[in-house]
Amino acid sequence: MTELKWRQDAIDIGSLILAAVLALAPWALGFASDQTMAINAWASGVCIAVVAFLALTRFAEWEEWIGLALGVWVAVSPWVLGFAGHHETATWTHVVIGLIVAALAAGTLWHIHQPPAAASH
Repeated sequence: MTELKWRQDAIDIGSLILAAVLALAPWALGFASDQTMAINAWASGVCIAVVAFLALTRFAEWEEWIGLALGVWVAVSPWVLGFAGHHETATWTHVVIGLIVAALAAGTLWHIHQPPAAASH
């Protein structure tokens, strides 16, 4: 397994773990009773997991773009859906996980677009 493939797999596994944390957060952090927050966490977690799993099985650049978009959505969703001022734990969970997922995808996209000489350093 090449170093690049290993790195991409590790990032995708990290995204899978973050997806699971997001999907379980409503129960673990006590916001499962609020449909807006909980459904967003569950649906976003499932979508991130599906994209990360697809990227693990066969890498394609479009999966990283979708992962980036999903991460950004999760990070801004507390304000878009209107729960940012109502539940601090749910807000921070969405923001932190969203930013990490987006950063992982953006880092992968940046890395695959580097010239071969720059990527080897």
